Amino acid sequence: MTVRSLSILVPGNFDDDAPVEGLEATLDLFATAERLGVDGAWVRHRHLEHGIGSAAVFLAAASQRTSTIELGVAVVPIGWESPFRLAEDFSLADVLSHGRVQVGLSTSAPHEDILGDLVFDGDWRSFDRGYGRVTRFVDNLRGEFLGDEDTVIQSPGNVQRPRLQPHAPGLVDRVWYGAGSLRSAAFAGSAGLNLLIGNLTSGEGTDDYATAQRNQLAAYRAALPSGRAPRVAWGRCVVPTDSADRVSRERYRSWYESRLARQSAPQGPRRTLFSADLVGPAEQIVEQLVEDATLAEVDEFRIELPYEFAGDEYEQIVADVAARVAPELGWLPAVVAA
Repeated sequence: MTVRSLSILVPGNFDDDAPVEGLEATLDLFATAERLGVDGAWVRHRHLEHGIGSAAVFLAAASQRTSTIELGVAVVPIGWESPFRLAEDFSLADVLSHGRVQVGLSTSAPHEDILGDLVFDGDWRSFDRGYGRVTRFVDNLRGEFLGDEDTVIQSPGNVQRPRLQPHAPGLVDRVWYGAGSLRSAAFAGSAGLNLLIGNLTSGEGTDDYATAQRNQLAAYRAALPSGRAPRVAWGRCVVPTDSADRVSRERYRSWYESRLARQSAPQGPRRTLFSADLVGPAEQIVEQLVEDATLAEVDEFRIELPYEFAGDEYEQIVADVAARVAPELGWLPAVVAA
């Protein structure tokens, strides 16, 4: 087992009456992760909540606070997006970041009864808000010219063939799909996308979380086009307590205990399975990870930070992971330019 790449996934929380403080804290955490040599910093995407509702805007801001770290989002619900406009936004963010953006997508449509009429005009329930929308987004990123060879547009001082601008070469290869079922994993593979798997998944033919995920990994790899190398990032909630103070350790323990029930059996009509949270001394966490058969199948590890903690606690967790956990799994910190 060798972890080649280490990333963090950040909630992006803020208070209703002071959003700038929370957003600045998240930007600071991205910069801290880069200083620690972490390879990637990702933010969750959340509509109508105290979180990041416009990931491209946030990542563009993060690109101006950092210089080397990969900048990602997990995951944008494509059902509420125009595939062309979203491609424009992420292309611009990628150019500003000098090619560091990672775009995670899903076909979920959260808060449907509230958002539907706000996002679309007309009968939006009949729209394709599924895999076809993902495919259109990816096609737009390719930057192919629109119309025939004679199609041009004119603007002051310029005549050009139209295509999505700015074109961001390479971004099309940095699109990820957040999969939680055999069907979605197979789609990600067949579309040639990178695969995100996290701390929850659908139970299909098994009540064991690890078995379900390894089945999805197999479905993804089997569906990849010939010559397309698989790229998979595996996420777990990891909370080392080594350098935490007493108050934080007690908060971590209470959080851990509050989530034990959901790990005991499949949850809800979709039989959702949850992985075990890893909380405790780094040495104990390393032992649990070394024994995990799923981590042995991937080389990109993503630390999923809980929603409930404070900014200084996130920094402590990331610092302990970078110093005490990941190196024991073979990870080497990135060299950050001065």
